[in-house]
Amino acid sequence: MRTLTSIFVVAALLNAPWEVAQSGLYVGQDGISIPWWHCAFMGLGDGVLILVIFFIGRIVRGCWEWFDHPGVRGYATMLISGLAISIATELMMVYVAHRWSYTESMPLIPGLGVGITPIAQMLILPPFVFWIVARWHCHTNARVRF
Repeated sequence: MRTLTSIFVVAALLNAPWEVAQSGLYVGQDGISIPWWHCAFMGLGDGVLILVIFFIGRIVRGCWEWFDHPGVRGYATMLISGLAISIATELMMVYVAHRWSYTESMPLIPGLGVGITPIAQMLILPPFVFWIVARWHCHTNARVRF
């Protein structure tokens, strides 16, 4: 449970500023800019998405500590699942649920029509989140042994 909590907290804290930084690239259902505080709150949802990546890694790698030394398979799992999750989320929220839409400033992936910044977010931040949590656990476990 400590690992899951750590991943969620670190993920939410790292994703919130990213969400705020890209907030100008979105508008809400009503066509009005999404407030920064709403985008910061979205960091919690991103924390859940990174937990999904963690559980996918658990299944693929077969152990709970797979992210401590992810290797090629671990990083590939992070990137492939982050890509799939972010594309699916954007497609669903923009084109199916109509929860938000993009401004003209949002760079789009040709052929998919999804924003590049939310895709980059789920490719860049999960490995960083797992690295931070792994280092923290390594440091904490080393202290406990003495």
